[in-house]
Amino acid sequence: MAFLDKLKAGLLKTKNALFGGIHTMLKSFTRVDEDLLDELEELLICADVGVGATEDILDELRERIKDGRLKEKEQVVDALQEILADMIGGGEPLRLDTTPSVVLVIGVNGAGKTTSIGKIANSLKRKGKKVVVAAADTFRAAAIDQLQVWCDRAGVDMVKQSEGSDPAAVVYDAINYAKSKKADVLLVDTAGRLHNKVNLMNELAKINRVIDRELPGACRENFLVLDATTGQNAVLQAKEFRNAANLTGLILTKLDGTAKGGMIISIRRELNIPVKFIGVGEKIDDMEPFDAEEFVTALFEN
Repeated sequence: MAFLDKLKAGLLKTKNALFGGIHTMLKSFTRVDEDLLDELEELLICADVGVGATEDILDELRERIKDGRLKEKEQVVDALQEILADMIGGGEPLRLDTTPSVVLVIGVNGAGKTTSIGKIANSLKRKGKKVVVAAADTFRAAAIDQLQVWCDRAGVDMVKQSEGSDPAAVVYDAINYAKSKKADVLLVDTAGRLHNKVNLMNELAKINRVIDRELPGACRENFLVLDATTGQNAVLQAKEFRNAANLTGLILTKLDGTAKGGMIISIRRELNIPVKFIGVGEKIDDMEPFDAEEFVTALFEN
């Protein structure tokens, strides 16, 4: 199954909750007016588009009504599609131009961090990249073993030490291994302890010093993994992590298990951090780089 088809299936709950509701709502109106916009506001908020983003959407619709671009209720869905596509913006490719490039992955337990790393490793390998994974989440019990399972599935090498080891030491070993193997990408798992931001910041700072020293000038990405089923709580979580780490992108997991896929719009508006990967299933090939055009298409097309 092509990923666009998986994406359509994965976003079905969001699509039914939001756009199924819009089509039903439109049957109750004869024209585009404030009553219609009030009903639309409720639907957008229920899909976790967020209050601020919803207000922006409604303001744009009012502007189109005012200047005559939006006259008939049948035009509402097309107008929404255009507005959402513009709000999400174009796709932003991964910065993986150096050999190796480094991708740090952080996130709280349960967000899907370990599985995401395995899936991203698989996605990159299928695109011809040679990938090494550093098991630098040495804090959580069984994290290393779980990551090893996913690396085995993806067919990529993993560098590890024992539980409780210094994460920066693991990254040091992984960098040397990646250099020796002429790897294209080094994926680094890290412990995301949001409840103790001081430890998180200190740990990330130490890892960053090792990377800067051993791989000066390397392309870098810092990804935060978010569970899409938590909706607006994921937006709040991203704000907290942004204060502790220099985030360059987000990974959204479990989009297939929620009707709150609209949170992508809210995240982009409030944080201006691009979504780089999305997950729409449990299989190893159920995660791909985020494509805004594909996302909007999956929400609107039958």
